[in-house]
Amino acid sequence: MNYHIAKYLLGAAKLTQLPDDQGIEVAFAGRSNAGKSSALNTLTQQKSLARTSKTPGRTQLINVFTLDDDRRLIDLPGYGYAKVPEAMKLQWQAELSRYLQQRKCLRGLVLLMDIRHFLKDSDQEMLVWAAEVGLPVHCLLSKSDKLSQGAKSKAVLQCKKALSELHPKATVQAFSSLKRVGLDQLYAVLDQWYAIPTDIESPTEQD
Repeated sequence: MNYHIAKYLLGAAKLTQLPDDQGIEVAFAGRSNAGKSSALNTLTQQKSLARTSKTPGRTQLINVFTLDDDRRLIDLPGYGYAKVPEAMKLQWQAELSRYLQQRKCLRGLVLLMDIRHFLKDSDQEMLVWAAEVGLPVHCLLSKSDKLSQGAKSKAVLQCKKALSELHPKATVQAFSSLKRVGLDQLYAVLDQWYAIPTDIESPTEQD
């Protein structure tokens, strides 16, 4: 896939405002300051495709970026914000749960977590939701340039062990947008998710 051709399509406040539920979507999710916007910008080789809000957590929009007619990148609003009103937290939590559990074209979830503070309660909840519906998850332990090689490897192993209980099929890697570390590994995962199976292309083989 040529991820650098990603283009902004729309921002949806509700699931009903999203494009038709067809094709393939891959969503990026993460807590405040986990490095999600930086990862998307690094992935697409665009400096400002995903913008960081001056007031984190205030913009509760699902941002949609197109890669081609059939494939989309989804930037989910950050979660876990302490300053967001409780009513807003609950509303977005419900909307996010519905998106993960009902969106049929969602092929995989990239979960961003700061390598120094991973698997917080909200991250674990996200993984449990995904596991319940059989949604593949690839975890990016971001800002890995902040740790030594030894500490980085230890963090990845600790996360992998925890994932065996939360979402046994989830995968994890270290990632750094600043140093572009782990980008090839991320590309490989996304390329696999965005591949369109032949049974989807052929109407005669559908149920």
